Formats: sequence, structure tokens, C-alpha cells
Amino acid sequence: MRRCPYCNVGIEGDLVKCPLCQNKLSGTGEESCYPKFEAQKKQSLYYKMQLAIVWGLLIAGIGLDFLVRLRLPGFPDLHWSLLLAMWLIGFEFGIMRQFKPGTGSAGKVTMMVIITIAMWCVTAYFFGLMKVTLELVVPVVLAATIIANFVLALIDKNRNTMVYLITGLFMGIIPSIICLFVTAKMPLAWAVCLMVSVILFAAAVVFKGRALADEFQRRFHL
Repeated sequence: MRRCPYCNVGIEGDLVKCPLCQNKLSGTGEESCYPKFEAQKKQSLYYKMQLAIVWGLLIAGIGLDFLVRLRLPGFPDLHWSLLLAMWLIGFEFGIMRQFKPGTGSAGKVTMMVIITIAMWCVTAYFFGLMKVTLELVVPVVLAATIIANFVLALIDKNRNTMVYLITGLFMGIIPSIICLFVTAKMPLAWAVCLMVSVILFAAAVVFKGRALADEFQRRFHL
């Protein structure tokens, strides 16, 4: 057992410094009495590696854009490195959300979809693809997210079915209504997205009706 000559206490395990005063311990160490978190170390290493790659891409992009003045063909006035920085920052935010405790899968998926759609709309604006993005890409992505939430609701084992269903329902209804009021019409892709949202919500209620009733009573203390 190691001992701290300053605190005059014995320290078990293989520590080199005293956990109280941080001075060097004397004596012979023993086998570690604390579990080693190898999985967390690997996750931390992978995160640092991808963060280094992201920073490298960001610096290289800004350098090529503003220093070398490398431009995309057909877009001589576009500072593409700013769009690249936006996507890289969004990617990092998504990685951080995956490791954030207390956030369910529905929240993570929904937040990432909203951020991705926002970044795509900004990118489409500068490349002249805004019309096809709003009328086709956005409703297709939302419909795919609603389907994913439906699948997650069916396989959920943590009694959080309502979160998936409400998230999927509102991702179809609210954007479709906004589209209808803004454009005074509803494109086919938005109509399909709305119908997918309502149909899958009804199907989930049929398959998970009892679980939904129990969850509703639990959440609202009825």
C-alpha cells in the first residue's frame, strides 16, 4: 500500500499522487481497485480524431478560399468556405448531441433533422436550388424522419412512445400548414408528407394504444 507522507494516510490501488494533496506517494503500489473505462477512452480518442479532421478541413477550406482564392466553377463570388464551416459546425453539434446524457432518440433525431434542413436551405439559396429544396427535398426528409420515428415508437422499450408519435405528427402537420398559408397551395410532396404523418400516427395508436394510454396517465398523473 502506498502512503502519503503529508496527509499520513494509506492509499489503496496504483495511484502515484495523493488524491487529497496531489503530492507523490511513497511505498509500493497495488492492483488498481477502480474499474477501467476502456470504452469511454476509445470514444474520447475517436472524438478527438474526428475533431482534428474537422479542424483541418475548416482551416484548409478557409485558406483555399480567402488566401488562394480558389472558387467553385460557375460561382466566382461565392465564399464556399463559409458554407463548409457551417456544415462542419453542424456536424460537430450533432456529434455532441449523441453523447449528451438525458436526451432521447426522438429528440436527437428531430434536432439533427431540423439543423440539417436549415443548413441545406442556406446552401440551396446560394446555389439557386431553393425552389426544389422547399417543394421536394424538405418534405421528403421530413417524411423519412416521420417514418423513422414510427419505427422507433414501435420498438421503444423505455415507455417513451408518445414522444416519438407527437414529434412525428407535428413534423408533418405544422410545416405543411405553413407551406399552405405561405404559398396558397400544397405541392404533392408536402401533401404526401402530411398524409404519411397522420397515417403513421393512427397506425402507431392502433399498435401501441395500451402503452400510449399508460404513458399518458404516467406523464400527466391521471
